[in-house]
Amino acid sequence: MGSEAIRLGVLASGRGSNFAALADAARAGRLGGEIALLVVDRAEAGACQEARRRSIPEQFLDPGPKRTRLSPEAEKRLVRLLRDHGVRVVLLAGFMRMIHEDLLDAFPMSVINIHPSLLPAFPGLEAPRQALEHGVAITGTTVHLVDSSLDGGPILAQAAVPVLPGDDVQTLTHRIQAAEHVLYPETVRRFLESRPKVEGRRVIWPGAAALPAAPGSAAR
Repeated sequence: MGSEAIRLGVLASGRGSNFAALADAARAGRLGGEIALLVVDRAEAGACQEARRRSIPEQFLDPGPKRTRLSPEAEKRLVRLLRDHGVRVVLLAGFMRMIHEDLLDAFPMSVINIHPSLLPAFPGLEAPRQALEHGVAITGTTVHLVDSSLDGGPILAQAAVPVLPGDDVQTLTHRIQAAEHVLYPETVRRFLESRPKVEGRRVIWPGAAALPAAPGSAAR
């Protein structure tokens, strides 16, 4: 990756499958940027192992006492950490805490998340379980810009995933993740190459090129 590559920071809480997909895309030259740093809010997060396998710097951030959000002090430390590593765009990859103004103001319209549903359906935790409990025939995954709402920022891309007879949370989650691992790197690449214009909640991409669909899905 050249010295002029856009430097990316990834935030994760869990085993790191989306982080690994992003990192592998970056290594293959398919992401459009360089992952400068992984930050985790759990020292035991599996994403750390994925970072070590790929020689990507990692950092544990003490999130503070709240279970679902970073403390203001932690968020300020996070901003300093990302800036110290030259990060210009922040990617959330299974990061299970709400973020607020300090990070959003430091990286305006440059914080991206992936969520395992077709938003605005099933925001928040356990989206595949929510989909099964509601009996929907189609769910999927959404890449969106992050704002101060819960999974409510402008939508960059979506991929549909069918709910099959006999699905349980594990099988549905597995298929959603397979779609995520295609859609997220492709959307990040597109975002870095030609940023869209955002009018209200509407995202307008330059040109008419479509994202490739993940297997068994339809990309927005």
